[in-house]
Amino acid sequence: MPILTPHQPAANSPDPKALIPGLPDDVAELCLVHLPYPYQALARSVSSSWNRVLRDPGFLLSRTSLSLSLPFLFVFAFHETTSRIQWQALDPRSGRWFVLPPMPCPKSAFPPAFACAAMPRQGKLFVLGGMRSDTESPMRTAVVYQASTNQWSTLPPMRNPRAFFAAGVVGEGGGGGGGGGRIVVAGGSGADLSSSTAAVECYDPREDAWREAAGMVGKGMVRYDSAVVAGRMYVTEGWTWPFMFTPRGSAYDAEGDRWREMGVGMRDGWTGLSVVVGERLFVISEHGDHQLKVYDPEEDTWRYVGGDKFPCEKVHKPFAASAVEEKEEALEGVIYVVGSGLHVGVGRVRVGEDGGFWVEWRVLAAPEAFQDLSPCNCQVLYA
Repeated sequence: MPILTPHQPAANSPDPKALIPGLPDDVAELCLVHLPYPYQALARSVSSSWNRVLRDPGFLLSRTSLSLSLPFLFVFAFHETTSRIQWQALDPRSGRWFVLPPMPCPKSAFPPAFACAAMPRQGKLFVLGGMRSDTESPMRTAVVYQASTNQWSTLPPMRNPRAFFAAGVVGEGGGGGGGGGRIVVAGGSGADLSSSTAAVECYDPREDAWREAAGMVGKGMVRYDSAVVAGRMYVTEGWTWPFMFTPRGSAYDAEGDRWREMGVGMRDGWTGLSVVVGERLFVISEHGDHQLKVYDPEEDTWRYVGGDKFPCEKVHKPFAASAVEEKEEALEGVIYVVGSGLHVGVGRVRVGEDGGFWVEWRVLAAPEAFQDLSPCNCQVLYA
């Protein structure tokens, strides 16, 4: 029997350089692939070998090919008193929240002035534009968060500074698919905050560059709400108190690079924040009982969704909303509405036997530590 020195491991002892002692590296990597997204950042600190594997681009491809990515809700929030910005990620299955790394932006940035867009299946979140509160000057900022690495990186700045504007992803992958997609930014306040801009530009991730697009018809619009449905981006000013002026609304055809007026019925009935499920446009009304309604493009009208009433006694304005599709063929999905204190109303949308839509609401209460946070935006990413 051989005599072991203190520096001579036994022949059957685990390899100290192995990812998981006692397992072949290929088996250990498969175990790490099954690690849920929020814990990947924590796991990187276990060892240098874990950090190397979890940062490898092939790791994301492995999770995608095995369909292990799950939808998480990413919430852009700020402290009501200090305006301090904080990104949080919510796991809707467990109700647990996770803090994202700080977003690169000036300390004086005014949170509501930013615009956000997402490529859900690619796990990418884009934050654009914004305004400095110390100088009240719009910015050309463009940054992206990649869920696979849990990191922010900067993009080429936009061609024009802008704040309070619309942003959305159009083209292949814009509705959550795995293709490329382009980011369209439109309207908002330009270099002079006292006036709006009609300038429009697009960012193509494959080229990593911004390109000028067809300008909006007439004067530009300061953002109230926007949505991308079936390759078209719709932008509305929305009804505002005291409801004396009919809001304007425009639609952008990305394939033809042209704008047209929004349908009268769509424009007049768009009375809240929108989400898109299965290429159908839903709105959570900002007035009254905050009822959910769906747009009928054939009739150019809105219809109220049956089922539960929105839980307005627990989820209070200001709102931010997003959605995830569950069954593409059935036009079913889940709507998330984040309110003050980051309490989240979760609405499960179903199609009834009569072909109409129904919704069931439940509330995910946020930690008490979030009571002074207000949401600016929220997006669903698969991670």
